[in-house]
Amino acid sequence: MQLEQIKNSIFVTNIIKMKRVVSLLVFALLLNGCDDGDLIQEDISFEDVAAQNCTTNDIIYKLKDSEALILEVLGFTFPTETISQELDINASNRVLYRFYNGAVTSSTICETIPPATPIVMDQWTTSGGKIVINTTAIKTTNTTDNSTKITGYNHNITFKNITFVKSNGTQVYETFPFGDYIISATPLPFAFNKTLEQCSSSKQLYDYNSSEALILDIDPALIVNEATPLNAPRTGLISDTKNKLTYRLFSGLLTGAYFCNTTFPATPAVSEEWIAVAGVANESGIVEVTTATLGAGFKHTVVLKKAKMKKGSSDFILGDNYIYGELLTTN
Repeated sequence: MQLEQIKNSIFVTNIIKMKRVVSLLVFALLLNGCDDGDLIQEDISFEDVAAQNCTTNDIIYKLKDSEALILEVLGFTFPTETISQELDINASNRVLYRFYNGAVTSSTICETIPPATPIVMDQWTTSGGKIVINTTAIKTTNTTDNSTKITGYNHNITFKNITFVKSNGTQVYETFPFGDYIISATPLPFAFNKTLEQCSSSKQLYDYNSSEALILDIDPALIVNEATPLNAPRTGLISDTKNKLTYRLFSGLLTGAYFCNTTFPATPAVSEEWIAVAGVANESGIVEVTTATLGAGFKHTVVLKKAKMKKGSSDFILGDNYIYGELLTTN
């Protein structure tokens, strides 16, 4: 009898324990199933989608089927130089995520009066965070002479510590990559005729056309009215003072009156200025002058070897052997 009572007691105890375990499992399932507005993380990703822009406003966007990720930066001009910038996410710099009831197109985003369909089914706004824009130059290389040209700028955009405000709560990202936004750039013309002129007092060399100039503050020792031996040109290194090389692009009409003054005139205005990086002996930034007799005078051919032009953090290379031009002199 006692043995039977003991067995019954153990059975009841096990039943109670099992009930507790089941209750805990049910509670855990219920807890995981609850939505308190902040626990459900919905996946949004546009990294592999190309960015587009509206031509009539400051909106950049990405479209994926029925989704849109929109960046609006009022009054912001994307730079044409290598630089990093940070913008606050606020009323002027907005990030929006939208989900539509059908395929979304650029007209849906950019038109002042958007099409009636598709309809926005849900929209996430943003609260706080930073827009980080890292801009780098896009270059092409001429494989024949190893010169480079800047053909565009890539703006890599990332959102830092961004909070998406949803209808059922918030969704926070420490880092959210928007991706790349590419703008094209017109390469500098460099449409020179290679006929050099020289200022009588400063000995500065220059070549120009109606919109651009390439100016070399040449070392006077490189321009001598004496023929150089075969394959033995006079050489010098580009620096910030001696043999300083400057390229200028102008926003107005450029004439010969601009040159050989005590100071350069204010007009026409300079829209871009690029200055050559200091040369390295036997490697780069080398000025070579070959002189030959020409009738009663002399012809000086000036070549720039591996000269790198720089503006801010952007640069390009003129090439292995860029022919600056020819200067004619007489005794």
